[in-house]
Amino acid sequence: MTPMAVLQQRLKPLEAKPAGALLLHEIYRSVQGESAFAGLPCVFVRTAVCDLRCVWCDTPHAFTQGSVWTLDDVLATVASLQTRLVEVTGGEPLVQSEVLPLLSRLADAGHTVLLETSGGRAVAAVDRRVHIIMDLKCPDSGESDANLWENLEHLKPTDEIKFVIASKRDFEWTVETIHGGLLDKRFQVLVSPAFGLVQPVELANWLLTSGLEVRLQLQLHKYIWDPTARGV
Repeated sequence: MTPMAVLQQRLKPLEAKPAGALLLHEIYRSVQGESAFAGLPCVFVRTAVCDLRCVWCDTPHAFTQGSVWTLDDVLATVASLQTRLVEVTGGEPLVQSEVLPLLSRLADAGHTVLLETSGGRAVAAVDRRVHIIMDLKCPDSGESDANLWENLEHLKPTDEIKFVIASKRDFEWTVETIHGGLLDKRFQVLVSPAFGLVQPVELANWLLTSGLEVRLQLQLHKYIWDPTARGV
């Protein structure tokens, strides 16, 4: 199967979605588990469908499972949960163009809005009020070729770049990438162990010997609840 055919197959669930609507997997309220906002109550709007297949992905159930929502219904559901911080995540939110007006409308409603995105989709059109948390995929994710490097020119200094580390090789690649692009001087940078593949103590030791001044983060929700639990 050609790369284009693979992509079309991964995006196939979107074909039946009406224009102007979103295919969502779930909306729920929990504690923010990652990023500089970790520990805060947060409403998660999880979109369905992703164009990547990272080997350590912990939300494969969002690849195909979803239901159709209007933007008005999303806004009303989020408002009912009475929480200022809202994260739009996935799946990959930016495979659906309707995410862009959703982000703006959430900001218009007074929310602090986070967007978690893979880094393989253009972020230039994202509302500047939105706080972007963008992955740069390391080699052992299996998807490093998808990194859209020009996105770095569209991020704000307050945005965050996240590296999920699945091996020592990934960490060495991360160090080289951060130094090469002066990323730690331009953005907030996070390094996170791929759950079950790298132990937090390993990553902490690598970080402490690297000379990097970046933030190590853990997936807080996986230490509070069962790591396989959904909706938390």
